[in-house]
Amino acid sequence: MAISRRKFLGTLGAAIGATTTGALKKAYGASNKHFKGYPDSLGVLHDTTKCIGCRKCEQACNEVNKLDKPERPFDDLKVLDQKRRTDEAAYTVVNKFNNRPEVFVKKQCNHCQEPACASACFVKALRKDKSGAVVYDESLCVGCRYCMVACPFNIPAYTYNDPLTPKVTKCTMCLPRIQEGKLPGCVDICPKEALVFGKRDNLLKIAKKRISKHPDHYIDHVYGEHEMGGTSWLYLSGIPFEQIDMREDLGVTPAPQFTSGALGTVPIVVGLWPVLLTGVYAISKRKEKIANQEKEDAVQKTANEATEEMNKQLSQLRDKMTKEKETAVQNEVKKALDEAAKKAEEEAKAALEVDESSEDEEADEPVDDDKAPEDTGKEEE
Repeated sequence: MAISRRKFLGTLGAAIGATTTGALKKAYGASNKHFKGYPDSLGVLHDTTKCIGCRKCEQACNEVNKLDKPERPFDDLKVLDQKRRTDEAAYTVVNKFNNRPEVFVKKQCNHCQEPACASACFVKALRKDKSGAVVYDESLCVGCRYCMVACPFNIPAYTYNDPLTPKVTKCTMCLPRIQEGKLPGCVDICPKEALVFGKRDNLLKIAKKRISKHPDHYIDHVYGEHEMGGTSWLYLSGIPFEQIDMREDLGVTPAPQFTSGALGTVPIVVGLWPVLLTGVYAISKRKEKIANQEKEDAVQKTANEATEEMNKQLSQLRDKMTKEKETAVQNEVKKALDEAAKKAEEEAKAALEVDESSEDEEADEPVDDDKAPEDTGKEEE
């Protein structure tokens, strides 16, 4: 897929024009209007003075959400000696604070009234539900993880160990159970009623009534009533909240009022992404094509050089074998001639020896007198 720079810049300019005239009208980012929450929204009141650190809420959360079992069982309370945070395998944790007496605090998503994570999410993968829960739509998530950066409570986690289908994870407030008319798993299992589920407005009344009734037992503040615009999870404590690692520097301004200006430009980015990605894709494909061609040329060159070298070596080997063969033939001919000459010499020598032997035998043979020549009598006449 080839694309010229002029064509790419022209398409980019057209996209900018279309985006600035239309896309800005529909921003998925934050609003600058204060949202006071849905009527009759639900929540949970956590009375830390009643929590005994049994970790049954952790076990219920694990079972309800069908998470992997931890290496150490839930009845191992030595885990509380470590400071923990929520992650992809634990949507809620209980931490122990060594005050006198010891204080146990459950930590999970606080389901803010105007959630910072949702305000940072430009594709609406996170949103505030009418039930009060902040829900997550995995199918919309692009994995930018801005929600993790935006959350003032350091809650959202990411499944880095799942390379195929990574996602953001956090407490769901057991919304499926709530829709079935059931209590959240952690609330249902709590043996000391340290967790109370109900309408947020009613929970605030319960919390303030407890403070009023036992002013020496509680800090005169319901954490989550106004922090960052308010949360669906509310807390009561007998000691200052900062001593149980709960931020008191957040103020009461909702997160969207801090992010609305910056996120107003998100539609421009979203509108330009297809064009930018198309250009990047085209450039990448062109580079890939060039790289592949260069690779093929290099392979072909190497193959040619290898073939040439192989032919050269074969030619040298053939010449060598021819010379060796000729030399071997010459050696065999010379050997045969030498053997024939030697054999002929030996035969001649043997024949000469036989002749000489015969002559010696004739010379040594005795004369027989009886066989002297007869007298013819011619002399007497």
